[in-house]
Amino acid sequence: MDKLRAMQIFSHVVEARSFAGAARSLSLPRSTISRSIKELEAALGASLLQRTTRTLRLTPNGSLYYDHCRRILREIEGIEEVLSDGALAPRGLLRVDMTASFARALVIPALRDFQARYPDVELSLTLDDRPVELIREGVDCAVRAGTLDASALLVARQIGSFDWIACASPDYLRRHPAPRTLDELAQHDLIGFQSGRDGRAGGWTFDVDGKRRTVDAAPRLTVNETDAYLDCGLAGLGLIRIASYLAAPHLRAGRLVRVLAGHRDAPAPLSLVYPQNRHPSSAVRAFADWLGELYRARAPQWQAIERENQTGEPYPRDLAPADVAP
Repeated sequence: MDKLRAMQIFSHVVEARSFAGAARSLSLPRSTISRSIKELEAALGASLLQRTTRTLRLTPNGSLYYDHCRRILREIEGIEEVLSDGALAPRGLLRVDMTASFARALVIPALRDFQARYPDVELSLTLDDRPVELIREGVDCAVRAGTLDASALLVARQIGSFDWIACASPDYLRRHPAPRTLDELAQHDLIGFQSGRDGRAGGWTFDVDGKRRTVDAAPRLTVNETDAYLDCGLAGLGLIRIASYLAAPHLRAGRLVRVLAGHRDAPAPLSLVYPQNRHPSSAVRAFADWLGELYRARAPQWQAIERENQTGEPYPRDLAPADVAP
């Protein structure tokens, strides 16, 4: 029995919390995973996992063994990366998760450059607003916005930051006076965005005199997908609050108008994350470097568009005050 390989398989089973998840992440038949665990337990003379039809739990011996496996495998991966970085170009399958809106706005238009730089990397993009479980779903890294939950067991490499932009279509602002204060948001239709699993829309946060203030959306309409959320704003269904990199082209084209420009929140970090107990591969690091470079190159353009739209006017520039609904 290849003890090192068995340790790797056992670690994947624990992290994926299932034999099927480990099989997917390792691209192996489930029968191979099951056989390897049985052989490992027989060689150790100890039960490592408690298996039922629905659950998979570590035994006390399994928990102890996993802690040692994780430390040993991390050290091996680290030294292999150090030794290979100077000799081998990034290669192999790289699975990256991000929202479809971010991919369309930034990544996909520039992918030919990434492929030209790293021809031996096979890139697989998972495009979903649902936060994936990286280890369980066999994903190497993911693009995440905002501050990470400490319990997520992820390492974050920040590639940039962005602002949240409150905006609406010119059509909506013809029918509703643009809000001048946060209190006036209660008089508007705020489109809700559902980012969690409880079905509720999150509130809008602003920095007011150094303190964070949250305005509850209380929406008549809630969606859970970013492109659909943006479409609601473009269709004049209400106010939306989107990332500056998504707002910029629509602000420039006049399809959206910024409101409450004087009320901002602290910039939100944008990061590439990977599992805490995995040493990032050369492919992950190459993608992080490339994405950071790409984002930094585009950020000045978005910031310039934001400055153009920070006039504080409560209605579109092409509308006279008399054209705005009283």
